[in-house]
Amino acid sequence: METARVLVAADKFKGSLTAVQVAERVTAGLRRVVPGVRVETLPVADGGDGTVAAAVAAGFERREARVTGPLGDPVTAAYAVRETTAVVEMAEASGLQHLPDGVFAPLTATTYGSGELLRAAVDAGARTIVFGVGGSATTDGGAGMLVALGARLLDADGKPVGPGGGGLVDLAEADLSGLDPRFADIDLVLASDVDNPLTGPKGAPEVYGRQKGATEADIATLDAALAHYASLLGPEQADLPGAGAAGGIGYGALVALGARFRPGIEVMLDVLGFAPALDRATFVITGEGSLDTQTLHGKAPAGVAAAARAAGVDVVAVCGRLALSPEALEGAGIRRAYALLDLEPDPAVCMAEAGALLERAAESIARDFLA
Repeated sequence: METARVLVAADKFKGSLTAVQVAERVTAGLRRVVPGVRVETLPVADGGDGTVAAAVAAGFERREARVTGPLGDPVTAAYAVRETTAVVEMAEASGLQHLPDGVFAPLTATTYGSGELLRAAVDAGARTIVFGVGGSATTDGGAGMLVALGARLLDADGKPVGPGGGGLVDLAEADLSGLDPRFADIDLVLASDVDNPLTGPKGAPEVYGRQKGATEADIATLDAALAHYASLLGPEQADLPGAGAAGGIGYGALVALGARFRPGIEVMLDVLGFAPALDRATFVITGEGSLDTQTLHGKAPAGVAAAARAAGVDVVAVCGRLALSPEALEGAGIRRAYALLDLEPDPAVCMAEAGALLERAAESIARDFLA
């Protein structure tokens, strides 16, 4: 029998293991049972947090820039570059991780730093930018990002409106003539697993505002402010897929920067070189922290499994928590899933010892499929 060639292409286990650590632990477990197994690792991400780390693991160069955080304080944000392609993760500049515990600013958090990060990527020579959006602390429709890139958003007195989505209530004039002209020649790819519109019942404030600390009154304020903002910049783009991503930063990128939307996992698999890695594999292991109904809507394991199934390669998954039926897994192209909670039912212990448990799960995979 030919020696298996295993491709480990898993996302992070949020809160416990990075995608790189997941790959390392799975590899260690496989080799404990089948010492000679050939393993290639390709940590993956779907455009959300962890996207830059996945690009760096795939050979991109990590760069850093000092930018404005969501509360207006300076933060250090990373992006990744390879030749003329850059991977920029908006959460690095404007993400929830930059908020102190328990401190939210739903009306005033700004994407200004995301604009600065995009400009840093262009300054570094990027001609194609994969703009991963997710995990944002902001609901400003990308207004801060556009101001950082040269737009002027003014109130009735000709003064700049305040930061965040709340400030857009006072918007009277949107002058985009000063936008950095280099973006006219940049291929800006909006990479997201979110296809929500900007406003309305499925819009950014209503669907995602509460996780950013917004009250019901804040959500109503933000929805009205973003609708007003879109009426001045371009209402037709407000309903495009991805416009509501990351507090509406997708809209700002689509309406003013010429971005094109693509599902995040599709973009990232292209950028990371998944297709040639899959060609070399006879067996694929994917996964993420929680395999649930959200997984089926454009998350990394679903994208990996769909591509592998199309190539006729078997896929199994590892996860912390499994909330999908065997039928749902089969429908996604995943033969079997191995959940850490099946090995350690206490969630706190499971997260704390995720690495060791993942090695045990990988040993089971090796015995079931590779030995």
